[in-house]
Amino acid sequence: MARKLTSEDVDELFEASNRQIRDESSAFHRYLMDEIDWRDRLICIKGPRGVGKTTLMRQHVKEAFGEDSPKAVYASLDDLWFARHGVKDLVSYLYEHGFTHVFLDEAHHLGREWSLQIKNLADQFRKMNIVYSGSSLLQLEKAQGDLSRRQATYMLEGMSFREYLKLEGVLDFKALTLEDLLSNHVAIAGQIDKKLKVLPHFEAYLKSGYYPFYRESHAKFRERLVETVNKVLETDYPAIDDVSQDTIRKTRKMLMVLAESCPQTPNMSALYRELETGRDQGLKMLKALHRAGLLALVDSKGRKLDDLSKPEKIYVSNTNLMHALVPRVDSGVARETFFFNQTKMGHAVTYTGVGDFVIDGKWTFEVGGRGKGFDQIADLPNSYVVNDGVSVGRGNKIPLWLFGFLY
Repeated sequence: MARKLTSEDVDELFEASNRQIRDESSAFHRYLMDEIDWRDRLICIKGPRGVGKTTLMRQHVKEAFGEDSPKAVYASLDDLWFARHGVKDLVSYLYEHGFTHVFLDEAHHLGREWSLQIKNLADQFRKMNIVYSGSSLLQLEKAQGDLSRRQATYMLEGMSFREYLKLEGVLDFKALTLEDLLSNHVAIAGQIDKKLKVLPHFEAYLKSGYYPFYRESHAKFRERLVETVNKVLETDYPAIDDVSQDTIRKTRKMLMVLAESCPQTPNMSALYRELETGRDQGLKMLKALHRAGLLALVDSKGRKLDDLSKPEKIYVSNTNLMHALVPRVDSGVARETFFFNQTKMGHAVTYTGVGDFVIDGKWTFEVGGRGKGFDQIADLPNSYVVNDGVSVGRGNKIPLWLFGFLY
């Protein structure tokens, strides 16, 4: 029978939790902070590595419960403390000592049975509110514990251009709906243009503004981002899926091959031959890179990821990753990457072959430089040209940067 934890056992963890909560700044909140209903008893916060899940959880603990709270504890499951103690033992101790909330960071470190452990905690400690975060690689619908129907799940993406400007302290502006942007873009862009010269900030964002940690590592941002990619492939991926070191190696090679040739309508058979892998294994690797937030897949019919065997186009997930992985970034590819990255949250973005993107089956967009015109989409209703390098648009020509204000 396992020995119950004592106060001496948990003191080290509590000290680390209290220190991390005290040191966390509340000066800037990600968009998701106000969207989460923190009253739910079981909450999952998913997202790619590096987008700010840890900060989000610590900020909420600090602001909702205060420092050194007797009601809430934050714990990162990659802490060495969990090499000696189990997560169930911790939650049992908290439950018996009057705590009401536990925040468990990086649930994928529980191993491939992570969902079963979370389910058991929720079932056995029904008066305990549990919030946990995990890699975007986690597949909730296929999880052993079938958590998809019993919890509130939220996805945290990287920073929008709007959030980047707010974090930089140069502009605090509300998020726009796509409908409002399309209808009022001239007035909105003109209002912003009067407050700041937006294009230099946009250029900086494309290189290093998507991941909040850029502020901690300006000179070493690229190196840290490459390190983040390596951790996803070498630590997160095998912790969640049953993959060999050879598969990890081939998955990394797939990422690099695709990054250097994006976007493309891929010849998947040729790619699999180059990687010396079969179709099923190659598709599994491609989907893993997509789930991890490293690649973005565009389909012509808006099908779900599990239904895809051959996406119409493949992009690197965001422009920061492009600059980290590709020696020379093509400006046209960067424009399309940014547009897709900022519009796909909350919208169905597809490819039809006429125009670059169709959103929600209704609006067609052609993305290009400042001189781009309507030649390719002239006869289409609800069509727009998205121009890079311009501060304010006119008519159905919209500046590219403004699509970074959708969240």
